[in-house]
Amino acid sequence: MTHYLTRTLAGLGLGLLMTSSALASTLIVGARVVDGTGAPARAISVRLDGDRITAVGTLTPGAADTIVNANGLVLAPGFIDAHSHHDRQAEQTPDMIPLTAQGVTTIVTGQDGESALPVRRYFSQLEKTPLAINVASYTGHGTLREHAMGQDYKRPATPAEIGAMQSELAADLQAGSLGLSTGLEYDPGIYSTPAEVMALAKTAAAGHGRYISHLRSEDVKLDAALDEIIAIGREARLPVQISHLKIAIVDRWGQAPQILARLDAARAQGVDITADVYPYEYWQSNLAVLLPERDFEDLAAARFALTKLTTPAGMRLAVFAPDPSLVGKTIADIAAERKADPAETYLALTRQAEAYRLAHPEVDHVDAVIGTAMTPSDIAAFIAWPHSVICSDGMTHGLHPRGFGAFAKILRLYVRDEKVLGLEQAVHKMTGQTAAQLGIAGRGTITPGAFADLVLLDPQTVTDHADVKHPNALATGVDRVWVNGVVVFQGGAATGARPGQVVRRAAP
Repeated sequence: MTHYLTRTLAGLGLGLLMTSSALASTLIVGARVVDGTGAPARAISVRLDGDRITAVGTLTPGAADTIVNANGLVLAPGFIDAHSHHDRQAEQTPDMIPLTAQGVTTIVTGQDGESALPVRRYFSQLEKTPLAINVASYTGHGTLREHAMGQDYKRPATPAEIGAMQSELAADLQAGSLGLSTGLEYDPGIYSTPAEVMALAKTAAAGHGRYISHLRSEDVKLDAALDEIIAIGREARLPVQISHLKIAIVDRWGQAPQILARLDAARAQGVDITADVYPYEYWQSNLAVLLPERDFEDLAAARFALTKLTTPAGMRLAVFAPDPSLVGKTIADIAAERKADPAETYLALTRQAEAYRLAHPEVDHVDAVIGTAMTPSDIAAFIAWPHSVICSDGMTHGLHPRGFGAFAKILRLYVRDEKVLGLEQAVHKMTGQTAAQLGIAGRGTITPGAFADLVLLDPQTVTDHADVKHPNALATGVDRVWVNGVVVFQGGAATGARPGQVVRRAAP
């Protein structure tokens, strides 16, 4: 994490490739416009001038207009990925085609307690060498904690250390950070006290920011974790959002209605609590996440993890720096090869990753594992909740398909096939509602004056193709994508334009 900013920015000598279309007037006609507000689709036209939408309605073409005939396709605001890690290794994929192929035009980074620091420097570099898409960021509690405490973080922070974190967070908020993110199942955030997190949340509130959290537990101690984020929203008096809401323990599968009832009760009491969700039954994290006590010799805890939280066959290595040849294999596969007990194999791999991490502090991501842990009915219920928005929690590399397919999967599975959401409702959850929940101004709706982030797609054919066997398969069904008025994706390919902007927190 210490080297997150350096590694993220390394090699971003991308150059700004703009086209004359950024200065011309474009009139999009013949579209079914789903405007991101949740309103029914309308057969209207949309005019773009520069990076803005300038008119919406029954429009007469001008002599200088470039006409785009949508031929009955749906025109929607560009999708906003509410929880993304696509900024990792962004210098290798500046066209961001895994996202633009799905219609995503803005990513919200700095998640799970890990971010660039200071965000001002990161934003400055992005402005010099933009990506094809827009980038917003939270400030990571874990990053703040490591900067204040160094490697001596397996303890409560002192008042002076908390003060140092608050000072850096306040500076980031001034620079446009959306607020504070926590990753309370991860090092170093797992060692923080609730009081420490509350103090930082109050700093975020004072700076008109928000709070987003990978909870302290998504399984055994889920209730206590929900209590903590609700208390933060109530006492710090700021909007709070649960990252990738899930029930990741077998014994509680099917309890989404009870969880949502708790959240609705908190909202009724004045707590502005929301969530983001991705549409997959499996997560990606590090090996140690299933051992909250971080005891890598605890065989009973390992057996519990591989029985109640996932299974040996459902736990697949996605990153393993100590031995990359194991990537793609499950714990069951590796145990069979070693003729060993799966739980003992899991602990051995976890110890190996921890030793490598200590020996190579310059390596940001030593290990990652994909764990099957959720049930479809809970996922559908969380997606349908009126106060949830859509995220990928994905990357442009790795073995989890969510980075290449999450938004297309929503439109294919939950809109077209299962009809959990209507098209307008789904678009709202991926655009206008996301912008409102995260404090992003000027994006997420097709209205005059908004930034011209748009996607033209066929709702009858848009499809995700990424799965565990083919995690980097591009989505199809998106015809064209504009970012700030510039076409960045067309005909199944990136155009090479990189007009992405930094998205800062909306002024109060």
